[in-house]
Amino acid sequence: MKYIYLVDYWVPFPSSEYGGMISVIAEDDQECFDLLTNFDEGETNPFDPQYEDRVMPNIVKAPKFALVDDEESRVIDIFLT
Repeated sequence: MKYIYLVDYWVPFPSSEYGGMISVIAEDDQECFDLLTNFDEGETNPFDPQYEDRVMPNIVKAPKFALVDDEESRVIDIFLT
């Protein structure tokens, strides 16, 4: 079974005050983490590696919804302010 995760995005103050939401399809929390932290060269990684330790806690508390159909695991959308 796969889920759609709605993961909070943040860049901590004083670096900035940006935020947003990242939508991900994944089987579990670990796959979601891997998708959010392992971007291919040329792709934009929304998470600064120095804050990578904060990604998993946001995944765990993210709303997630079971999908009826079997979808490919992927980042669906990145909305940043």
